[in-house]
Amino acid sequence: MVDADARGRDFPPAGGPAGIADATFAALDLGTNNCRLLVARATGEGFRVVDAFSRIVRLGEGMSRDNRLTEAAMGRAIEALHVCAAKLRRRGVPHFRGVATEACRRAENGMQFLSRVRDETGLMLEPIAASEEAELALAGCAPLLDPSKPFGIVFDIGGGSTEVMWLENAPDGWRMADMVSLPWGVVRVAEIFGPGTVAPDAYEAVVARIAGELAALDAANAIAGRVARGEVDMLGTSGTVTTLSGLAMGLTRYQRDLVDGSWLDLGDMRRLSATLADSDFATRAANPCIGPERADLVVAGCAVLEGICRLWPVERLRVADRGLREGILLGLMRAVRA
Repeated sequence: MVDADARGRDFPPAGGPAGIADATFAALDLGTNNCRLLVARATGEGFRVVDAFSRIVRLGEGMSRDNRLTEAAMGRAIEALHVCAAKLRRRGVPHFRGVATEACRRAENGMQFLSRVRDETGLMLEPIAASEEAELALAGCAPLLDPSKPFGIVFDIGGGSTEVMWLENAPDGWRMADMVSLPWGVVRVAEIFGPGTVAPDAYEAVVARIAGELAALDAANAIAGRVARGEVDMLGTSGTVTTLSGLAMGLTRYQRDLVDGSWLDLGDMRRLSATLADSDFATRAANPCIGPERADLVVAGCAVLEGICRLWPVERLRVADRGLREGILLGLMRAVRA
């Protein structure tokens, strides 16, 4: 699937280095579920996206059995990476960084797979730690955080893991004070649930587990009390929250310009999550904001999201259709400018 909605969009001026106008940059994120590429041309204070690609490859599918990437999953990923490599060659991109996240850093054969990627596609992908993944996601979506709040929570529900960041609003901008990476992403949880209607007890077990695994982060930073006092802005950057936002708005097709920066009320999130969990695969797949490729993944993401919000019940959360790739692009631009 080509990420057509991303093409031609401007990244908000906040955060983009000046002085490198018209240079071309590209960021590639190979995750447990998706392969995503973003190609952008620098503007005076930001960048404009000129090409994008996104395909669900489910690289981490089946890893729960033996902690290894399967041949089928690796084949799907390499096929998508060939498309990315062709785009980069066609545009002659001089500044590129590609990263691999949870599936490659956890799989026993992850490094062998990345060597195969290099040999077959010419792409050098760098496995990054969860802490850097979180920092890059934060860099990409920080402009959407409310500057009037003293604290923030940013979470990224990925395919193989979920990163949750606790932020302080410092004089020089948002600072990550603490974070945790949970080994629960939509691919792993979807394998537990199966493709059909999800039993309430199975759904509740995942919600409770997520909330429980966040308890240490909560206690160390007194987060729940700050949430109760209205001091915390919460922002989600993942396919789960963007899908739920589109559903809450009643969109007949996904529209990034309407979803990115939108707000999702806690009540709407819980209502939609319950409806999706109680629906069969075909019903979810027929929804134009979900589709057959995400019909099982969306319920898994809802369970993770409900676990986060059970511990920290904000009235509403901000939705970001941006994150890791944008963070990579900004880092490349700063490096060239320096």
